[in-house]
Amino acid sequence: MATDTTTAAMDAAALGAAERRVFQRIAWRLVPILCIGYVLNYLDRSNIGFAALTMNQALSLSASQFGIGAGILFVSYCLFEIPSNLALVRFGARRWIARIMITWGIVSAATALVVGAKSFYALRFLLGLAEAGFFPGVTFYLAAWFPAALRTRMLAWFLLGIPLSAVVGNALSGFLLELDGVAGIAGWKWLFIAEGLPSVVVGVLALRLLADGPDTATWLGADERQLVKATLAAEPREREVRHVLPAIRDPRVLVLAVIQFGFTLASYGVGIWLPTIVKQQHFANVTVGLFTALPYVFASIGMLGWAAAVDRGASKIRQLWITCALAALGLVVAVIAGTFALSLLAVTVALVGITAARAVFWTIPTRFLTGIGAAGGLAFINSIGTLGGFFGPSTVGVLKDATGSFAAGFYVMAAILAVAAGLAASLRFLVREE
Repeated sequence: MATDTTTAAMDAAALGAAERRVFQRIAWRLVPILCIGYVLNYLDRSNIGFAALTMNQALSLSASQFGIGAGILFVSYCLFEIPSNLALVRFGARRWIARIMITWGIVSAATALVVGAKSFYALRFLLGLAEAGFFPGVTFYLAAWFPAALRTRMLAWFLLGIPLSAVVGNALSGFLLELDGVAGIAGWKWLFIAEGLPSVVVGVLALRLLADGPDTATWLGADERQLVKATLAAEPREREVRHVLPAIRDPRVLVLAVIQFGFTLASYGVGIWLPTIVKQQHFANVTVGLFTALPYVFASIGMLGWAAAVDRGASKIRQLWITCALAALGLVVAVIAGTFALSLLAVTVALVGITAARAVFWTIPTRFLTGIGAAGGLAFINSIGTLGGFFGPSTVGVLKDATGSFAAGFYVMAAILAVAAGLAASLRFLVREE
């Protein structure tokens, strides 16, 4: 059996200068608009953490109610994940990805209209419905455009949208809260309006810039389209799963879904509540934005560096369990550290592990899922895994009400990440190293 290192070297050698030029051109065409979309996607689902600094008091929301409302988005997201990805195959990635962006932008901006817990739950549920299928759809889309030798880096650049949304969004959100009362509108309402509507614009741009595949990419020459198709067709794959039901029943898919559940739970559990935790130091809202953006700067750098190492030949499975274990360790240290500075440093380490795990993770299922099986299988993995986005914020909120502290929530997230690390290590017996 070939090792990860051997195959990575073979893949790299197989891509000559002509291929690299073509795929570089494709990357510059597709990845920036997708990354910007993901920045807005993550911002529109996580900016609720900043809105909470003033919204919760205005709407009389308890920590439990806020945690449930913040997480209920992921219930509808998961319910409609597989149907959305199958629709992407039916209607084409370009149209469907654009539709997703446009509808979530409208719903996110409409969150400014909430008046209490029930309307808060309803708008968050609708936001999840609108967003369903975006991430697995883009994963499926990139796998249709790029060979394995480049896929980790392409995914990493796309996934850069998550930490970038925090770097840019946290500082922006702190500023928008200070617009409280401008034009008679509360600051938290300005936050939803100003950060939601840009997604509509990006969705319209996606309709013009994206192409479903090489055959419809009019901005490539005929010889370039043929080169891309030939490169992708020549790739060796493990036993392929091409249909939806076998993909869902595949034990590898089930294990991957649970692993993603673990690091997604921690990602949103930390991201949603971090502004409130930092606010306990009695900083101004703008300062809270800067402090909560800082860990994501290092998370962005760490993710890109980790992805480059993986593409140079490091074992994806080994790197996946290491990143999950690092994240678990960071959360534990964040609780036991004696000072705010050390706790923030530990949270930064945890976020580096979480974001790197996400970039490594999504290169694994595309090794054995293809065609309609990939659309359904990737959506199933993401639908189960993304449930962590509900349980993370809600668990931290419930435990905060029950114990008066965020420590219990962080310990629970660390324990679940440790389980994810163990399952990731077990993949070496289930998935062939490329």
